[in-house]
Amino acid sequence: MEMTEFMDPTAAKIVLAAEYGDSISRIAEKIGISYSWVYNWIDRLETASIIANTDTGVRVVDQGLRRDFDTMLGALYQRDEITQDDAYIIPHFAGMEFAFTEIDAAFVWTEGGYQVARSHDDYPVFITVHDHDVERWVEFFDRYGVDATIGERPDADDVDGSVHYVLFPSTDDIDPAWVDGSPVIQLENAIEKMLDTRAAYEPALEIIADKYDVDIDASHHDQALESNNT
Repeated sequence: MEMTEFMDPTAAKIVLAAEYGDSISRIAEKIGISYSWVYNWIDRLETASIIANTDTGVRVVDQGLRRDFDTMLGALYQRDEITQDDAYIIPHFAGMEFAFTEIDAAFVWTEGGYQVARSHDDYPVFITVHDHDVERWVEFFDRYGVDATIGERPDADDVDGSVHYVLFPSTDDIDPAWVDGSPVIQLENAIEKMLDTRAAYEPALEIIADKYDVDIDASHHDQALESNNT
């Protein structure tokens, strides 16, 4: 088996997205590739001692190759315009904890059923990150040829490309929920944010109320949610 056969974008995505303890299903969801295809690649990567697939999940063994994959994918993504689908995959390659927030909390919790204040030409992606990781995040996105700003959405004229990232540093634990392979702020927190500007998020709140069987108070904007099960 020649190592050059692993210089493949799918293999690179699997190795970069894999976090210690991930299941094959979780990795497949993160990178938007079918379970069967990821399973086959993981079998090959394990045979080559690049990763280990254990009873407690997948872990990367060859950290040197992981760094090489990061360089390779960064170079590839810099050559082309990043798509909206890729915008939700790329953060998984950073090896740092994050969660989608703000507009993207609504987008993820509605499983893509609600968009607001974004367009094809101006597509910011909002993520909360650990405060101590902010500089590393900016450096990571720079390697992939995409702009990242901190704490506030920039004017579209001030960034290169349609997709860009807005980082919200946090000194607290992130504690993400997972929805279809995407880490996202907890539902209660997402609803609180949406209620702050309820007029913009009313359709999303209706979707969430129905999908997750929660009762969202219609009379108090500062009310979070009450479970129908309580």
